[in-house]
Amino acid sequence: MSWKKDTVSDLVGLLKSGDTIAVIDIHGVPAGAMIGMRATLRDSMKIQVAKKQLMRLAWQQVGNDSENLETLFEGVVQPALVSSSSMNSFEMFSELKKTEAGRAAKPGDIAPHEIVVEKMDTGMPPGPIVGDLNSVGIPAKIMGGSVQIQKRTVVLQEGDVFEGEMGMMLSKIGINPIVTGLRLCGTLEGGTVFAPSTLDLDLEQFESDLIGYAAGAFNLACNITWFTSQTMPTLIAKASGEALAVALEAAVATADTIPHLIGRANMSAMGVAGSLSPEALDDELSSMLGAVATAAAAAPADVAEDASEAPTEAEEEEEEDEGAGFGGLGDLFG
Repeated sequence: MSWKKDTVSDLVGLLKSGDTIAVIDIHGVPAGAMIGMRATLRDSMKIQVAKKQLMRLAWQQVGNDSENLETLFEGVVQPALVSSSSMNSFEMFSELKKTEAGRAAKPGDIAPHEIVVEKMDTGMPPGPIVGDLNSVGIPAKIMGGSVQIQKRTVVLQEGDVFEGEMGMMLSKIGINPIVTGLRLCGTLEGGTVFAPSTLDLDLEQFESDLIGYAAGAFNLACNITWFTSQTMPTLIAKASGEALAVALEAAVATADTIPHLIGRANMSAMGVAGSLSPEALDDELSSMLGAVATAAAAAPADVAEDASEAPTEAEEEEEEDEGAGFGGLGDLFG
């Protein structure tokens, strides 16, 4: 039984070669497809098929917890060990997920989930297919020159066994529910076992959620004045703005407030001067009030002028186009 010792030795080397260890199920994967998948994944992970007992022996030799291996074996029909030194558990799951593809169900296959046929136009021409679909419980009818499914129908529940022609009929309408590929059954990384359900993440949604949570945490930290390297610039800017507002209200003269205070005093003075009789104002103040009034009147005048010029320009363009058109006719008739 030297081949068994060699296999165990190879498995021990595989288990020691990577930080992320996994068990996959290769049941139902054709030999040719398996060769292609291994070649594709060779650069990122090592895969070795062996009997469970030999895997247990290798697992014990490297000192791993046997309970973790039995957890990874749950639901496995034909196991293989996987090791990677360059991928974490999530990356490995994502990479192995790419090998999965649907196939038509055969008699004896187990429905992996509820099989639902939606109401639809199959696009198939009229023919015996109508009777075949109805014979397996899929309500079909010829309408508008094609075969149509009349209503949404649940044909199998999760765990039901495919019988007869059901799998073939579902395949004809584009439903291939049996997934084949290198199915990840779980990983062991850093002493922690990760189930497939934990690793199956929508990465785009995860990234969006993470950004949202970070923004919420930042806002909360700023609102409760929690000082960190991230919140300090915002908190300092907020405090500076609030301090400036208080200083202006209290008329505290500083290098930062004096320009604002002078501007505010000037506006107040102009307001008071505008309410007085012209005879009470000196020449300088009258000149300043006149400049303010002129500037205020000029703004709406400019807007009105721009609006009035727009149709004029359009009319000029239209006249130019008409002139060009008549000139062309004159040239045509000599």
